[in-house]
Amino acid sequence: MRVGPPAPLQPTKVTPVNTSATSFLQHEAHALLARLQRIRPFALSETMVPAANLAPAAQRAIDHHLATGRELLRRQAIEFIGSLRDDEPANQAQRRFALLRLRFQASLSQFDLFADALAQRGERDHGVWMAGLDALAADALAMPAHYRSPPVVCYLDRGIGAAIRRARTRLPGGGENPAALIRVPRERMVGGGIASSLVHEVGHQAAALLGLLDTLRPMLRRHARHDDRWGWWERWISEIVADLWSVARLSVAATVGMIGVLSLPRPFVFRIGADDPHPAPWIRVLLCCAIGHALYPDAAWSRLAGLWRVLYPLDGLGGRQRALLLRLADGIDDFVDALLGHRPPAFEGRSIATVLHDDALQARTLRATLASTAAAPSTLLALRPCLASALLGQARTDERLSPQAESRWLARLLTHWALRNALTADPQDRQFIPTA
Repeated sequence: MRVGPPAPLQPTKVTPVNTSATSFLQHEAHALLARLQRIRPFALSETMVPAANLAPAAQRAIDHHLATGRELLRRQAIEFIGSLRDDEPANQAQRRFALLRLRFQASLSQFDLFADALAQRGERDHGVWMAGLDALAADALAMPAHYRSPPVVCYLDRGIGAAIRRARTRLPGGGENPAALIRVPRERMVGGGIASSLVHEVGHQAAALLGLLDTLRPMLRRHARHDDRWGWWERWISEIVADLWSVARLSVAATVGMIGVLSLPRPFVFRIGADDPHPAPWIRVLLCCAIGHALYPDAAWSRLAGLWRVLYPLDGLGGRQRALLLRLADGIDDFVDALLGHRPPAFEGRSIATVLHDDALQARTLRATLASTAAAPSTLLALRPCLASALLGQARTDERLSPQAESRWLARLLTHWALRNALTADPQDRQFIPTA
């Protein structure tokens, strides 16, 4: 087949560069608006069984926050389109559009942040268990006499540790986070340490709501002028307060769960990092045991501390590292006395120990409750989530419950809490409805 010569080029109308740029940017801004309009509220897009749903307060807060951001971005895009002029330098108009597009990307990032968490609610078992963890977290956070708790949303992710993006903190791209997002490691589902990891992260949120670190840090710095060990406590105080919250809400279950997380190769257990907000794991477990014994005296704390020392003896450590660890361990009791005796303004003259102590979590009370539930185990379902979790931890510590049975009970409890919240008569704010 013979190919003929190409057709001659037809003359085209030459348009000014700025008019072409204006048309291009108008097209891009309209495309952005079209994509923005396709983002639907989670209430219309997520599919899950009712028991796996977010608490209504969390659903409303998240959708309202994202809808407000989308509406603001929509108005900005329309204003941008209306402001384009043929006589505006093309590079200046492009600069304004680039900023608008960055705001659009930030809005998508916030949407994806919550979408990743909510997508798991459609998974079999895991979706309902997440709602059960929401209820446990809400119970651990509740302090109605001191603050109104923000909504809590739990989700799963890889890794060995939990983490929190606190409510009322700045989100990527701007705006205030409408709900506390707690990441739970998959390797903890469903095991005895799940409550410990979760309530530790709740402690970070509670400490921020109460302003505890604002008054603890100056106190620790004053002590550090005379004893350098207090400088370490001040450096680690954020994580220590979160551990304190976990112990105060779960008793010995908190420390048993912590040991499960911190059972790492020796170099990590003894590492003291100047840039790490976490205490060295070896010190952290001993410190948690000391806090627990001060709040809820019992021989179990000494046994756990002794077990930890046997699992990780100091033999073979360098002289300076060993000496510092021993010095810190020797100063634990004085530090715990100061920590629990501290009286922050939020507690109106009362000490931290007085406010956080819960008689129901005393070891003798937990054991008595366990004895009373032995004949009718289903009565465990009627207890508030933190107390039920503490009972399982106490039973595990006293070797009255196998890990397999503990896992089965945790799965049953999480499902029960999720279902109870889903069926409550008052849907206004139902993250946990106590029945006992």
